[in-house]
Amino acid sequence: MNIKRFLILILPLIVLSGCIENEQSTTLKVFHAGSLSVPFEKYKELFEKTHKNINIENEPAGSVKCVRKIIDLKKRADVLAVADYTLIPKMMFPDYADWYVMFARNEIVLAYTNKSKYYKEINKDNWHKILEKEDVKFGFSNPNLDPCGYRTLMVLALASHYYKEPVFETLIEENTNIKIENNTIIVPKDIKVNTNKIVMRGKEVDLLAPLETGAYDYLFIYKSVAKQHGLNYVELPEDISLGSYDKEETYKKIKVHFLMNNKTIEGKPIIYGLTIPKNAPHKKEALEFVKFILEHPEVLKECYQQPITPAIGKGNIPEELKGLVKNG
Repeated sequence: MNIKRFLILILPLIVLSGCIENEQSTTLKVFHAGSLSVPFEKYKELFEKTHKNINIENEPAGSVKCVRKIIDLKKRADVLAVADYTLIPKMMFPDYADWYVMFARNEIVLAYTNKSKYYKEINKDNWHKILEKEDVKFGFSNPNLDPCGYRTLMVLALASHYYKEPVFETLIEENTNIKIENNTIIVPKDIKVNTNKIVMRGKEVDLLAPLETGAYDYLFIYKSVAKQHGLNYVELPEDISLGSYDKEETYKKIKVHFLMNNKTIEGKPIIYGLTIPKNAPHKKEALEFVKFILEHPEVLKECYQQPITPAIGKGNIPEELKGLVKNG
């Protein structure tokens, strides 16, 4: 066989092989809240079993940081899932997204281990008194980067009302440069904390390892994450946990104002949001993955997170998802 004839025969096979390889190596980039790490790893595992040509690459971060990677750093994500659904319409509409679904709920708890000081004494009535003790350190995530962080501040401000004691002032104002004025929490661009009292990281899951090793005592975190990691926790009263829909009017009394972008967020029950950015590289495959998530709420349940079924949709919902969501 001469060279020319050999090339005529072999070239189509090379091209076909390349096409198959490309099809198999389609990678979806998923930016998601750190508190979704466990369920989204399960979604990845299950989805890839039935979609051999699609790989999921999860990239967890604080929800605000996830959004900023898209709108400020111009990074491309196929799917975005955040711990506060309002970040999508507030920060991404209309240029980077025009729809979202609300698909899961949560609440804030105070987690601890058997290494935490006074762990045998703490309960839902005295937890704030325990945190005030001079030898106790507690942690929360950066409110400029992560909803769990600014929700922690809301919880502590609500606690001041609930217990009729200066909980926020004692724990936050005396140990950080974060202030509260007329029920509005003022968060500076550069947050400074008393490191002898407070441990702060970019996202709440970054605080788990030092808590588990005894580097500090208590952590404000989502209930689902506390349960996923087998932590002890104090379940906070409904008036302050941000987990009850009957208490929405109570939560609305507290606001958080961010000096870094001059935006204000109102207290509300914790609801997670999901969308596909307008500039997503693989929209067809991204829709398949989002559809898979909405079709399998049991994954969230297995990870101790409460799904919203059916999910609640807002905006220009894609046709492929309309059978799985109801208009909100």
